[in-house]
Amino acid sequence: MNKAKRLEILTRLREDNPNPESDLEYSSPFELLVAVTLSAQATDVGVNKATRKLFPVANTPEAIVELGVEGLKEYIKTIGLYNSKANNVYKLCQILIEKHGSEVPQDRKALEALPGVGRKTANVVLNCAFGWPTIAVDTHIFRVSNRTKFAMGKDVVAVEEKLEKVVPREFKVDVHHWLILHGRYVCTARKPKCGSCIIEDLCEFKEKVE
Repeated sequence: MNKAKRLEILTRLREDNPNPESDLEYSSPFELLVAVTLSAQATDVGVNKATRKLFPVANTPEAIVELGVEGLKEYIKTIGLYNSKANNVYKLCQILIEKHGSEVPQDRKALEALPGVGRKTANVVLNCAFGWPTIAVDTHIFRVSNRTKFAMGKDVVAVEEKLEKVVPREFKVDVHHWLILHGRYVCTARKPKCGSCIIEDLCEFKEKVE
């Protein structure tokens, strides 16, 4: 795919959704960090259902530590892998209190050092909470980038590196939202909705469907 096509794709996505937001519900960097940590191998809808009950009770590191691992499990037991996630969230809260003054660090290495926080989670937090031009590649972005030929790569790291190279800076803060939403609602895994896609004529996917 050439530069002109990519630019037109990004322009159309921006025009369609100029102020994209995460589907996860949060009101602070800490709530976002917890929500993204819980969202691994789970849906945003499922995470939101749990955090709507959790956050009014405990939305600070201190409050979750006071709640304890078993108490936390009661709020998130509807989410997949909730046992390990409860342990990770509890431990990351302890570290935030002990090492970061209970604040979410604006630093990739510090974030990735937290239990349950990998590169994708760190990218989401840096982008959504702090406005960094990071690109978090999940399964939707991986699929859309490869299927459309926008940024091809054999794994999520390769796709992230390609996106970093080909996406102009003016689009970088929002591009991961556009691609996630496009993959979730239009360019779906089993049967993409090509007939209602705003970038169908630019997409280089050979097996388009109506």
